[in-house]
Amino acid sequence: MDCRLAALVVASLLAALASGCGAGVGPGDGSVKLTVSRDFGRVEMLQRSLSGLPESETAMRLLSANAETTTSYGGGFVDSVDGVGGGQSGGRSVDWFYFVNGSEAPLGAASTKVRDGDRIWWDLRDWGEADHVPAVVGSFPEPFLHGPGTEKRLPVRVECVDIQSAPCKRVSKRLAALGVPVAIGLFRASITAETLRVIVGHWAALREEESLLGLESGPAASGVYAQPSSTGQRIDLLDQRGRVVRSLGAGAGLVAATALSGQPPVWAITGTDDEGVAAAAGAFNEKQLGRHYAVALAPGSDSALSLPITPGAK
Repeated sequence: MDCRLAALVVASLLAALASGCGAGVGPGDGSVKLTVSRDFGRVEMLQRSLSGLPESETAMRLLSANAETTTSYGGGFVDSVDGVGGGQSGGRSVDWFYFVNGSEAPLGAASTKVRDGDRIWWDLRDWGEADHVPAVVGSFPEPFLHGPGTEKRLPVRVECVDIQSAPCKRVSKRLAALGVPVAIGLFRASITAETLRVIVGHWAALREEESLLGLESGPAASGVYAQPSSTGQRIDLLDQRGRVVRSLGAGAGLVAATALSGQPPVWAITGTDDEGVAAAAGAFNEKQLGRHYAVALAPGSDSALSLPITPGAK
């Protein structure tokens, strides 16, 4: 790392500290955004922006106040929302799950306090292949503004295989434009605990990261319905049953988030080659990521493919 790069990283870290990163909330209007959907976010049932909520508000009370809900287990488990219930569908297990700022909540909804600026997303989905989805990209720009799940706001570090590349700069500028203080560094140059990491580069390099390697083992391991090959030359796109529906080669991109147990989520902006990484960086925005668990970019297409993929999707 040369002196100019070191100075950039130090300046970014100082800016993060000065902004109160790690204690308190970030930019935004402070309203709480409630989303209710089904089928991995494909069908929107409810979208509300709410303000003036009591400090004692919980994720369960927020949902019940804005939708007709039925619960069980003493009010701690959601059975149905506006008449749409869990159970069995087509021989598959489906239930209601919820995320706070893009992270699967560690507590029951009745015990999860809602903070100003939070994005609460309830989704009815098939969990036969992945009963645990630790993180999703569909609440962007969270968790970068207010912190993942029920945690405090965390410092953000963009790590790049090539720190001078256009995708690295694009991702960093996107976060900076949102008012997020960003530290920029080389991939795996240093590992900092309690940090939100966004890693940019070819999958062949990113697979060295322990928290991302589970993507190669499928959704049961990572919660991501895409499987990059170990060579990084192919990305298989999976349906909700974990079956390969489509395989992408040269020029393919992927934006996904996952997490190891008890650790903050790690985001991957990756692809099979330079073109794929550039496409993934281009999709790093709310329009492309909103209400998706993860997205893939097919060669030559500007439109993101929502994952898990629907058979026949182009």
